[in-house]
Amino acid sequence: MNWKLIFQLSLLGLLMGVGSVFFIPAMLEPFLWLVIFLLSAYFIGTRAANRYFLHGVVLGLANCVWITAAHVIFIAQYLPRHPSEAAMMTTMPMPTHPRVMMAVFGPVVGLVSGIIIGALAVFAHRMVTPRPRPAVSNS
Repeated sequence: MNWKLIFQLSLLGLLMGVGSVFFIPAMLEPFLWLVIFLLSAYFIGTRAANRYFLHGVVLGLANCVWITAAHVIFIAQYLPRHPSEAAMMTTMPMPTHPRVMMAVFGPVVGLVSGIIIGALAVFAHRMVTPRPRPAVSNS
């Protein structure tokens, strides 16, 4: 595992976690995540020695640590800027504090996003790695 690469790419998750609390509009987040997923997949596919899918899964989990921590710590600032998420938390079957909900569902979202990043990393590796050419026989 290339832990340095995972840590460096996870800093984008930290930026998104803090940014989504204070200045990134909720409408823009999916597009920024798409860019982050594609960039991460490219760098994993070109810089990791092997296990591209596993690198992506671990990166998704690392991202969820940063994002969940930022959202839990700054919940008072996060919820007013994300009314749809706040409303969703109030409609859950079991009444639970929003911090607990974030702490429970954050890793699930991290795992799912990691699976997506991992699949994209495998695809990126296959796209950028040159394939060996078949030998030409002169007979």
